[in-house]
Amino acid sequence: MAANWMRRTALVAACASAALLAACGSSSIESALKPEQLITFGDGYSFVREQRYTVNNGTVNNWTLQLLDHYQKSGSATGGLVSFAEGNTRIAQHPDAAGNATTPTITEQVDRFLAMGTPKPNDLLLLNGGISDLIVGMAAVRAGTQTPDQFVANARLNGQALAAQVRRLVAAGASHIAVTGTYDLGKTPWAKSIGQEALLSQASSRFNEALLVALNDLSQHVLYVDAAYYVNLYESTPSSFSFNNATTPVCTSVDAGNGIGIGQGQVNSALCTSATLLPGADADRYVFADAVYLTPSAHRQLGTYAYDKLRARW
Repeated sequence: MAANWMRRTALVAACASAALLAACGSSSIESALKPEQLITFGDGYSFVREQRYTVNNGTVNNWTLQLLDHYQKSGSATGGLVSFAEGNTRIAQHPDAAGNATTPTITEQVDRFLAMGTPKPNDLLLLNGGISDLIVGMAAVRAGTQTPDQFVANARLNGQALAAQVRRLVAAGASHIAVTGTYDLGKTPWAKSIGQEALLSQASSRFNEALLVALNDLSQHVLYVDAAYYVNLYESTPSSFSFNNATTPVCTSVDAGNGIGIGQGQVNSALCTSATLLPGADADRYVFADAVYLTPSAHRQLGTYAYDKLRARW
């Protein structure tokens, strides 16, 4: 009974936090934020250098790039996008999801940025995390080295750890930060293939709830972009977003190694191009590029969603 009460209390707090962090500010054109540059921190979801975790087909194929495109079309973001994000990176721990001990964590990404100076008043900072930590945690559950309860508890701690990095940026002078946690990994083809939809959904929720609660008092400077909500819509009503497949990865680029952290011999969208798609497939009609990461169309629509939220907030 006590556990249920605590769970309900946490949910109420998280919902209240989400309402505050997503609350609208001025939407007038005159007072809208016109960022000089976009600065990103995160994992494969925000990675924008070569071999992005999506279909690498020459299109705008990452949500941060879509956001940049919107701002540049409105005459902002003339300084472009500065990305610290790295594929497979975790929030505070090594090795990364694929077993690489040299990949900078999100904490180390923030370290590097702050060592270079302080945020400018009109910088827009974008920060995501959680996907790689959940992949590593699930690997431990499947290996028998971590219980499901420990996995969920660690997801909550990782949400708090991501919030701690947001606090560091605010303390350093950042005025505008858009934060997104993890989308529901229980909805991914990966979760379905290993029969762990419920556990991954629970862990994803705990991560996001903890992140929101820990950011509750930073609503003046922080906007939460609810990627989980939007990707859930992709899965539940795909045709509303011009998708006709929300369950099957469109890429066929199998990686002999542990490319995205879910095991050897799995499809890795970082290796995916227009030449490595399912026969006759239109990538823009699919939600998932591989068993975890999204297609360019899914990214673009998320980027537009984030832009609309940001324009309404600042």
